[in-house]
Amino acid sequence: MFKITFAFEDGSVVETYANAGDNLLEIARDSNVAIDAPCSGNASCGKCRVQLKEGELDSKKTLHISDEEYDLGWRLACVSKIIGDVTVLVPDIASAYKSRMKVADLSSKEEIAIFERAKEDVELTGIELRNSLDVIEVSMDEPSLEDTMPDNERLTRALKKYMNLKQVRIPYMVLKKLPDVLRENHFKVKCVVRTTPSDLFVYDIYGMDEKVTIGGLAIDIGTTTVSGVLINMETGEILAKASSGNGQIRFGADVINRIIEQQKPGGKKKLQDAIIKETINPMIAQMCKSSGLRASQIYRMCVASNTTMNHLFAGVNADPVRMEPYIPAFYKTNSLFASDLGIAVNKDAHIIIAPNIGSYVGGDITAGTLVSMIWNRPEFSLFIDLGTNGELVFGNSDFMMSCACSAGPAFEGGDISCGMRATDGAIEACTIDKETMEPSYSVVGEPGTKPVGLCGSGIIDVISELFMCGIINPKGKFVREGRRIRHDKYGMGSYVIAFEEEAGSVKDVEITEVDIDNFIRAKGAIFSAIRTMLSSLDFDVSMIDDVYVAGGIGSGINMRNAVNIGMFPDIPLDKFHYIGNSSLTGAYLMLLSTTAEKKTYELASNMTYMELSTVPTYMDEFVGACFIPHTDTGMFPDVMKDQQNRK
Repeated sequence: MFKITFAFEDGSVVETYANAGDNLLEIARDSNVAIDAPCSGNASCGKCRVQLKEGELDSKKTLHISDEEYDLGWRLACVSKIIGDVTVLVPDIASAYKSRMKVADLSSKEEIAIFERAKEDVELTGIELRNSLDVIEVSMDEPSLEDTMPDNERLTRALKKYMNLKQVRIPYMVLKKLPDVLRENHFKVKCVVRTTPSDLFVYDIYGMDEKVTIGGLAIDIGTTTVSGVLINMETGEILAKASSGNGQIRFGADVINRIIEQQKPGGKKKLQDAIIKETINPMIAQMCKSSGLRASQIYRMCVASNTTMNHLFAGVNADPVRMEPYIPAFYKTNSLFASDLGIAVNKDAHIIIAPNIGSYVGGDITAGTLVSMIWNRPEFSLFIDLGTNGELVFGNSDFMMSCACSAGPAFEGGDISCGMRATDGAIEACTIDKETMEPSYSVVGEPGTKPVGLCGSGIIDVISELFMCGIINPKGKFVREGRRIRHDKYGMGSYVIAFEEEAGSVKDVEITEVDIDNFIRAKGAIFSAIRTMLSSLDFDVSMIDDVYVAGGIGSGINMRNAVNIGMFPDIPLDKFHYIGNSSLTGAYLMLLSTTAEKKTYELASNMTYMELSTVPTYMDEFVGACFIPHTDTGMFPDVMKDQQNRK
């Protein structure tokens, strides 16, 4: 056995032991050390860089690390094997995905406005913002030698009389509290209950003088990021909001790698623990601390996520999702409770899951469709959720069709040599001077934060600017020369956005022709999916009245630039609307309103799902879209006109 020490830039260390030949990335995963590995250890992304400080590793050379960097001790964890005691430095950039827990400032009007607007929109359709949870007050006669009825029957009788119901259910957690609470309050109490037409379930019991808040939790489980809101179920007030990186990321940036990881011994529990114990439960603790609400006062939870994330969250085998004929274990289920999954809320809390409608179109899209309101408008609208995958819904109040395209991790910075998620140091916006080719950019983080890479919105800006300035051609190849354009020994070109002395990393921040090619394929997947879906209905892009863009990357997207590179259709910019994290907003509405929950199930059941891989014309559309903006420039007249004006 050899001693393995993971050192971090803040001075902390994690020590563990391993056998000769063990893989360093696997050791890090088993030790809960966060090292980014979007390709799940296939040595194709080059993101799992660590620096050797003491000892030796059996680590083969890769194209992702230069000779100079190798001499300085830089290695890829995924290709490094243990041959002795070793100490490695895990740089902040390698663990950036496991960002610090963020609890939103709810004094921000922007934070609240999205949810308030969503409530107003659904109420205008006749959806009532009420749910089945309530607080009721009951009084009982105190027991005596003449009245020896046990406590549970006494409470049951009082509740039946009060609510005029035949059945009352008192779970174990309430039964444990019952004797003390009743006697301390002279048999006058408040009960948190869920009422249905047939029965009443008692979640909790309090003294008459206690302040009772019925808490609810809405969670959006994204492949990359998890977001949540803690709310008052009676008023809809948001008590706290938080977000965090998805702890499963260290097992791969995409759902396929995570499904494969789940099939390994202990994989189901490992993936489930990563999302629940490492991600959701700490978020709950932070939100409860921020709001002053106890976790045991959270009596209901709603989860919106894609089909694979639902399975990994529930600890259910997801392998059939990726294997033909792509049949998941469930599209919808009402059988999950907090105690089943180890979620740190009231043990009897019911977990609502937004319904999936296909193997790759999940509850995040059905919840988002509810928020987009396209189901309540006669105009033809397109709803796009941009994330690790791209999902689309097109339709109006008469019909809706959905599909999903495998855009890959490029929108989250994966498959891009300098790509990263939108954490501190990420370039999120960029312009380039057409004459000097010098860039101007903004960086995520405090003022003065140095750039270390590009996040999705920054990549879109850079590629758009390079094309519109005539620095690259439609194939993404460099056609101009200058101090920021260089070529390696193989002739591959790159554009330097920040030289090493300007950057917060050990190398230049640059985008290469390979990076551009990877991103062109990602944007091509989005546009070809739009075209394929519209063509199947005998529609074209000119018939789109509105485009609603959702997802984390959507907030930072410059819509003009997204059109310039051919990701979105060339239609008037005023038709594009950003609607925030619609998955989380939809989960909030489903949590707050029983009618909204039922409406989401109705939308899912009425939506047509198109499996793009079975459409013969999809690959032709995709190939055509793998140029900037497209092989058929006639589809992008405004883009081509603007480019000519800038030259």
